[in-house]
Amino acid sequence: MNFRFARTRWFRAALVLPFAGLVIGLLIWRGPSLSGIGDAFRQVKWEWVIVAVAINLLSVLARAAAWQSVIRAALDDPKPAFPLVFSAFSVGLFANAVLPGRIGELARVAVLNRKYPGRKGLWATLVGTVVAHRVFDLVPVLMLVLFVLLTAKIPTWAYTSLWVVIAAGVALTVFAFFSAGGVNQRLETLGPVVRLVTMARRGLGVMRDWPRAALAIMFQILGWTCQLFAVWAAMRAFDIHAPLPAAGIVLLLMNVATIFPLWPGNIGLVQAAVALPLVSYGISRAHGVAYGFGLQAIEASVGIGIGLIFLGTEGLSFAMLKVMPDASQAEMPLAEQAESDDEARRARVGVSGES
Repeated sequence: MNFRFARTRWFRAALVLPFAGLVIGLLIWRGPSLSGIGDAFRQVKWEWVIVAVAINLLSVLARAAAWQSVIRAALDDPKPAFPLVFSAFSVGLFANAVLPGRIGELARVAVLNRKYPGRKGLWATLVGTVVAHRVFDLVPVLMLVLFVLLTAKIPTWAYTSLWVVIAAGVALTVFAFFSAGGVNQRLETLGPVVRLVTMARRGLGVMRDWPRAALAIMFQILGWTCQLFAVWAAMRAFDIHAPLPAAGIVLLLMNVATIFPLWPGNIGLVQAAVALPLVSYGISRAHGVAYGFGLQAIEASVGIGIGLIFLGTEGLSFAMLKVMPDASQAEMPLAEQAESDDEARRARVGVSGES
């Protein structure tokens, strides 16, 4: 497949629009009444919303600390301090919240990369640290899946999803461990797919650094624990008094619904994933959908809020986030890539104007 064509808006629209239409159609056909959703929002307890936002912020701090632990294992001196890592992580959260695809993963790499101009191979290694950071998510995820399987009221249809998560998590962890290691190949001599694999292997070196790996896993567990209690606090905000295991199943299925970000926030799909398991706890679909919108807004408020702050302090713009370099341009700084894309657009306009 032509990788440039796969990055075009027309290609993404052809993949996303049919699925989005299906989700919207199901919501209209089988969805809850708008009046019921409105009633649920009128009963919101704002003090619990504030608690949920605060706990979400703690989760972001913990996950940023986990990424810093991975970075410190992968990079030679000088290494970025935590304020810079937190700034980059926040910009990534903002990009993931407002743009389709996992643009935020490259955005946080770009923030760090531009702080060390001329440092060869830095972009590739940082991309690998993002992969390793995501791999370490699997430990708390598997712990949460086991907790949910043992304690929660799980809909029959959800069992298959949870066992798939367990199998995929174990397989990815094993693969990451055996793939870890330093790779000294020159990136410019590799094709796009091989280059991506090489990037991942460089950053995955932390998998063989047990103290750093253990520290990263500890922070990831702390981050996911904070997220679990944030989901529980948001339930209280919407007058849902289900137990903690219910918050666990909501957190899991919400993350499953956002694994592949087909459109910003996967709005609609997330609300369905949140509302359906709550039916087992006596929560109406209208109430569950309202809670799904509220929960997503609480999580997005943290990512967008702190992301906007650090986007400005790092001297980046929203337009620059939309032109993240792909694997074939992995060593090109973000600003240069933006200029390159602008020149390409001007060239295309000039050609079309001459014809």
